[in-house]
Amino acid sequence: MGNGDSKLNFRKAVIQLTTKTQPVEATDDAFWDQFWVDTATSVQDVFALVPAAEIRAVREESPSNLATLCYKAVEKLVQGAESGCHSEKEKQIILNCSRLLTRILPYIFEDPDWRGFFWSTVPGAGRGGQGDEDDENARPLAESLLLAVADLLFCPEFTVQSHRKNVDTAEDIHAIDSCEYIWEAGVGFAHSPPPSYSHDLNRTELLKLLLTCFSEVMYLPPSSDSSNTNPWVQFFCSTENRHALPLFTSLLNIICAYDPVGYGIPYNHLLFSDYREPLVEQAAQVLIVTLDYDTSTSSSPTVDGTTTGTVMDDADPPGPDNLFVNYLSRIHREEDFQFILKGMARLLSNPLLQTYLPNSTKKIQFHQELLVLFWKLCDFNKKFLFFVLKSSDVLDILVPILYFLNDARADQSRVGLTHIGVFILLLLSGERNFGVRLNKPYSVRVPMDIPVFTGTHADLLIIVFHKIITSGHQRLQPLFDCLLTIIVNVSPYLKSLSMVAANKLLHLLEAFSTTWFLFSTVQNHHLVFFLLEVFNNIIQYQFDGNSNLVYAIIRKRNVFHQLANLPTDLQSIQKALQRKKKAPEPISRTNSQDGVSMEGSRPAAPAEPGTLKASLVATPGIDKLTEKSQVSEDGTICSLEPESSQSPAEGSLPGIVSDTESWSGESLQPKRDRRRLSSVSSSGQWNPTPEWVTSWKSKLPLQTIMRLLQVLVPQVEKICIDKGLTDESEILKFLQHGTLVGLLPVPHPILIRKYQANSSTAMWFRTYMWGVIYLRNVDPPIWYETDVKLFEIQRV
Repeated sequence: MGNGDSKLNFRKAVIQLTTKTQPVEATDDAFWDQFWVDTATSVQDVFALVPAAEIRAVREESPSNLATLCYKAVEKLVQGAESGCHSEKEKQIILNCSRLLTRILPYIFEDPDWRGFFWSTVPGAGRGGQGDEDDENARPLAESLLLAVADLLFCPEFTVQSHRKNVDTAEDIHAIDSCEYIWEAGVGFAHSPPPSYSHDLNRTELLKLLLTCFSEVMYLPPSSDSSNTNPWVQFFCSTENRHALPLFTSLLNIICAYDPVGYGIPYNHLLFSDYREPLVEQAAQVLIVTLDYDTSTSSSPTVDGTTTGTVMDDADPPGPDNLFVNYLSRIHREEDFQFILKGMARLLSNPLLQTYLPNSTKKIQFHQELLVLFWKLCDFNKKFLFFVLKSSDVLDILVPILYFLNDARADQSRVGLTHIGVFILLLLSGERNFGVRLNKPYSVRVPMDIPVFTGTHADLLIIVFHKIITSGHQRLQPLFDCLLTIIVNVSPYLKSLSMVAANKLLHLLEAFSTTWFLFSTVQNHHLVFFLLEVFNNIIQYQFDGNSNLVYAIIRKRNVFHQLANLPTDLQSIQKALQRKKKAPEPISRTNSQDGVSMEGSRPAAPAEPGTLKASLVATPGIDKLTEKSQVSEDGTICSLEPESSQSPAEGSLPGIVSDTESWSGESLQPKRDRRRLSSVSSSGQWNPTPEWVTSWKSKLPLQTIMRLLQVLVPQVEKICIDKGLTDESEILKFLQHGTLVGLLPVPHPILIRKYQANSSTAMWFRTYMWGVIYLRNVDPPIWYETDVKLFEIQRV
């Protein structure tokens, strides 16, 4: 039968289903078999031949027929998993059922009345589908479906290579140990099976179905209540799934072993279609969804046990019930970490690979999924985080992230990408080693739309952050706190900033300390506190190598004097705010001396009109995202957070309170004090008052910088007069050899703000991740035009 006939017959069956008003018996195989037995339809065909309107019509008008269709399709998958689908015909039936379920499931999920359907048991459907067992034994349909898919993902000659020499005798699918059939060498598996085009395609189809099963969460509104775990993921990642370990390792290895460039031959990807990429992409999406786990409410999955000879650490706390999270948190062998990190770095750097031949290397599109996976690895497995920071390999992750941040900064459809990049850097910046690694000279020349500079990775980070703040999309404003927190966290370790980076930091201070900016919102002054903290850390702990920064501070000394003499009277406040109305530009982009951008770079472009984007939930303020810690002399870190038993209002303030509490303006002062200090008018408009300005102005940490200026400015002026100098190189030479030993106030303790897990960030990651998955699955468009509730799909 030709493919055209096959499609026609399939379409006829669909029409019959939608027009039948009477229930069709489940035993009427002649009718149901039309959907999967004699048809050879691609997943694209199924989507075209089963229109959304018809699925909804059957759901409303003949629900029992939709129920039977789902049940029969699952039954076919269960039978295929039982028999091991040896014949071509059986394989085709499995694929057809899999595609049909992928098409229908979202319409089951979007209707609240149907949501329990897959979790109910179908009478007479025992575990093997033969009705002779007791009904108590019957599994809910969802469980039968998930277990069948898991079995089918390790089905010899269908999704894995058979180990049998004799092809005639089929392997018993229940006797095989799927750990011997892991898809790719890597973590816990040394053997790389020969690549098979058909196995990759079949795996991709089944993973697509699995992802669709997991997507029920898209049809529930966002809630930070972590008790509503995804029942599909929960069951699939439990001990009920005997393939949990080999599947987890298969997904991880297939991602980390993937090399999109292929044998280093330019244009190779144009000659050979890469059937591995769709599999890797689907694997990445399934893996991050199985790892959707809120660590803030459960016992943390991070396990630091003793190292054993096994792949997974046999540490004592058993860790979470979700086996995928459990396994991820217990990987501990150096060679496994090396394999994962190298693979991630290779894939994240792929979009940056600029060869002399444009389009000569294949560009992968799943960097957002990879960033979520990298985040999960660092968040759930502290040993991996320490491994990443142990060598300068971390820079192979940092540079691509900075590239994405810079490239996406003007594009509102990529605000989520910017957030996850910043969150990863915030997590890394909580560790001393990250700051130390940033001192490595930056020599890679990735074409980026930033000023040319010679310096270190720290300079690159500061220059990109400056670009985001001064020329990013306005939706990125809530991230300014995070960006500056990262710079504060690394600042005590930065040995020598370039002149370009030093000027950028001072330009930010200049922009943030204008009176209208300081007085226009309740939290803007925090940004000034962060920057002063950066300067203080560098002057106190890294004065010797930082003559460029000291010189820039001396040149811009009037900014510090203006801050010290900030007017607090009502008239000045009102005058400053009048000026704001005339100057809508949030941050002056002038006098930032941008100079020439790097060769070969393209300016960051805004989103194309009509681009689809998924909405995101709000991110928590910096005080919720991080907890304060103090670094002692020997480098150990102790938390400064008040014990959770006391609320901050009870006066349990940590020893050091900086005034940079949060984006939402919640500082640690009790609420009534804050209310007194700034008045809220009847319209709900916030108004700055003299008391409010005085309350934070008095805490500006200016002593160290004022002392530095007091000592150095007269000396620099004297050199200029004596030598008639206008040449900065002489002044820099003088500053390089200068010293402030004994002249500065006693060094303050180093304060860092470490990322801490909480349910709001868990919720943010969930909505972001599903938004990415929704938008990236367009062929076929699994969820398009369905009524999702977790986020809104908007057009730019």
